[in-house]
Amino acid sequence: MRNLYILGLALLLLLSGCAPKFGTETEVVQDSDKKAEKAIIPRYNISDSYYKAVIPYKTGKARGIVSAYINNRLDIDEFETGLMRIAQDSFPSNKYFFQEGQHLEKNTIQDWLKRKRSDAQQTAYEAEKKAKKELPNEGLNPVFDTSKEDPGYEAAMQKSPIYIGAITEQNYLIKNNEDKLEVGGIVIGIGMNTHHYYNLPASMGGYPRDVAISDADIEREGKIAAEEIINRIRTQKEYTSIRDLPIVVALFKQQAASSVAPGNFIMKAKVDANSSKIGKWDTVNEKYFFFPSTEAKNNNREDSLMVQNFSDAIADFFPNFTAVVGKGFYKNDELQELTLTIPMQFYGKAEVIGFTQYVTGLIMEHFDNYISLQVYIESESGAESVIVRDAGESEPTVHVYN
Repeated sequence: MRNLYILGLALLLLLSGCAPKFGTETEVVQDSDKKAEKAIIPRYNISDSYYKAVIPYKTGKARGIVSAYINNRLDIDEFETGLMRIAQDSFPSNKYFFQEGQHLEKNTIQDWLKRKRSDAQQTAYEAEKKAKKELPNEGLNPVFDTSKEDPGYEAAMQKSPIYIGAITEQNYLIKNNEDKLEVGGIVIGIGMNTHHYYNLPASMGGYPRDVAISDADIEREGKIAAEEIINRIRTQKEYTSIRDLPIVVALFKQQAASSVAPGNFIMKAKVDANSSKIGKWDTVNEKYFFFPSTEAKNNNREDSLMVQNFSDAIADFFPNFTAVVGKGFYKNDELQELTLTIPMQFYGKAEVIGFTQYVTGLIMEHFDNYISLQVYIESESGAESVIVRDAGESEPTVHVYN
């Protein structure tokens, strides 16, 4: 999915260079007090699963903060693209257009990811900053008021871990009655830590520590943070232009830094326009599994066996082959998308072509076409070929790199 998303952005860049031929020009109005801007809506979309992005492409106000605060690269990708999937239920891609968040500033999100101040800390802060008319927003993570010299430092850290690991904003634009684009909805993703990593003070040995966070704590703290974020958007003057818009908020469960499979969204809720109340929280039943793995075998035995049989069939005819590895995306306990990587040692282009042809045939035999499938064939030199079959398609698309 990530590769298709990148492909989509590349296509959008191409379209921006040939706007009169491939796109339609319109105006974008994001704030009532700002002058309208000319923009291009791409005429073509690579898939109904993706949103068209407005050109020129605007990067988010908090660009880079997700990658800075999330430990696992796989989580970074899924946090962003998975949130687009969540958005589809409220802001369908055939009516809305995607834009990175333009309202939550980078320093604001950084401030929100800090810990709350204790009463003593707040008093000291106010005394130091009393000349300021406004105080920065307080952090969303729990108070920690123990010095590193305190013998109870480690116990306090275990009791009060960092729950909120990342926050991101996405904007969804829609045409108004004057045929101009304006923000029609906001989506907020909250990345929840499953592990809190920290180092002991030097006086205690300086060793790294890892606090595992329970699902119950993730859900409780995530809901509390969501309510506070919505309250701030609805009441603070810097968000006047989006104060009355519908907002979707979703909780993302990050995986451990060493995980080979990305995390997943676990809950979502919608706040109606002109409301500050979060409605019913809905469970999001999504999950990634790595193949081969004990977890995949225990939870999805048939799919695990399907991938293993595919790998065995390759091994029967190609002595240089080691094993197929990959990940499966499940929604409502059904396999939706399978991404496989096949590492091989090749001695010529003819061998690459022959191997790719053979693997393509095996795909037709081993994988039903209700699964969206991407197979990447690689060598020490890099990518050699790719085989892609969208769900519902009878035959895959194959490309051998020059």
